[in-house]
Amino acid sequence: MKHMVAVFLGAASYGILSTFVVLAYGHGYTLGEVVGSQMMIGFLLTWALSAGLHMRKKQAVKRQTNMASHQANGPQTNMRTKAVLTLKQKLLLMLAGLPTAITGLLYYESLRYIPASVAILLLFQFTWMGVLIQAVRIRKLPERKVYLTLAILLGGTLLAAGLAEPGAGAFHLGGIVLGLMAAVSYTLFMLFNGKAVPDAEPADRSKWMMLGAMLLVFVLFPPQFLWNGDLLSPLLLFGLRLGAFGAFIPPLLFAYGIPHIGEGLAGILGAAELPVAVMLSAVVLHEEVSFLQWIGVAIVLAGVALPEWLKRLRRVTVVNH
Repeated sequence: MKHMVAVFLGAASYGILSTFVVLAYGHGYTLGEVVGSQMMIGFLLTWALSAGLHMRKKQAVKRQTNMASHQANGPQTNMRTKAVLTLKQKLLLMLAGLPTAITGLLYYESLRYIPASVAILLLFQFTWMGVLIQAVRIRKLPERKVYLTLAILLGGTLLAAGLAEPGAGAFHLGGIVLGLMAAVSYTLFMLFNGKAVPDAEPADRSKWMMLGAMLLVFVLFPPQFLWNGDLLSPLLLFGLRLGAFGAFIPPLLFAYGIPHIGEGLAGILGAAELPVAVMLSAVVLHEEVSFLQWIGVAIVLAGVALPEWLKRLRRVTVVNH
């Protein structure tokens, strides 16, 4: 149960980001300041975690070595640590982290033009984009149940985004495009994240990926807040929130919970990001979310859960026969 709760909380952490971003815009901060402070804080937190874990491991190895030296006739044991990353591996991880920055820039910029409740739905289109990329990569059409799932997801998205209601045409086209581009970037991030130096320690992978993301943002938007005093304003508080809930807490909770519950159930629990984002946009940002839109959110969640439900149903059928 605790592993399920960890994955759920990790996904919910992602769901609150859009609300913090809109509030930061309300304080007059720019896209570069918001994303730059998030990436910097995320990088510092992941770097501190990695350093702490390495120090703890060294101390454990030292204690074990001392114990072995006092037990000459006892069993000799060594705690092996994973090999130090090479320069090529570090650069590869930094490149794999670039979609993180690109996703943040596109997603947060879309929030300037469309409601947060709509932006998160557009970002959620990564669910079918990933399937499409996978099909192209392996040159094999998806199974029929995948088409059913995608149809449910798209139908639910149309309702949840309010596109079936009067006034739907009032949405900013640029914001819609930015939201969809963010979904593409997030899909690429998931694709690269699992393939870049998979044998490295998770904390080491995160810190180098965050470094790459931070440097890209700093190149595009020079971090003037580091020397003009803005970092000591409420921007620091927003950066801490976004860095913690967007770059630090979720990866830790996912790394703790997903290995114990499996990717299928994790995908279902990971959908908690959607209702949390929509709920906060309605409660905190006072965006109008109609009953029909909430039905759309429920349909999207059902579409996410459908593949795992069918898989479990097939297992029960096989066992009973």
